[in-house]
Amino acid sequence: MKNDKKIPTPYAYAGGVEKFERLTEVFYEKVLKDELLEPLFRNMAAEHAKHVAHFMVKVLMGPPFYSEEFGEDSLKRMVCKHIGKYIREEQRKRWVDLLLQSADETGIPDDPEFRSTFVAHLEWGSRVALINSQLASNPTTGEEQIPQWGWGEVKGPYEIVGSLFQKKHKEE
Repeated sequence: MKNDKKIPTPYAYAGGVEKFERLTEVFYEKVLKDELLEPLFRNMAAEHAKHVAHFMVKVLMGPPFYSEEFGEDSLKRMVCKHIGKYIREEQRKRWVDLLLQSADETGIPDDPEFRSTFVAHLEWGSRVALINSQLASNPTTGEEQIPQWGWGEVKGPYEIVGSLFQKKHKEE
C-alpha cells in the first residue's frame, strides 16, 4: 500500500516563519537577562532576533528569507557575526539550553522526531559558531552556501566551515 502523504519540511512542521520569529523574540529576551550570555549580545542590532529566525527557517528547509535579504554573501555574513567573539563552551551550552526553553514556551513541537532534528541542528550549528568564534578572519569563500537540515540528517564531523557547506554542483 502506497503512502501518498507528503512529509512536511521541518520548517513547515514547526509552524512557519511566525513561530520562529516568536521563538527568537522570547529567546533573546532571556539572553539579555542571562549573566553568561548578555555580554556577547548586549550590543546586538534590533533586528538580530528576526535575522536568526530567518536563518533557522532557511536551514530547516523553509523559505530563503535570510539569503534573499543578504544575497550571495549571506553565509559569510552569518559566520562573520561569530568571528573573534571567543565563545566559551559554557556559553554555547547555555545558548542551546535557553533556546530549547524558549521552544517549549512558544509551542515549537516537542515530539521526538522533530526535536531530534531541531536539537541536532542547534548542537551542530552552535559548535560550528564556537569554532568560528575563535578565528580572527572569516574562512568562508564563494564556494559555500547555507546548509539545509532535513529529517534525520547527519552533518558531522564538523569543521570551521568545511565541505558540508560546499555548493552542490549539478551533474552534467
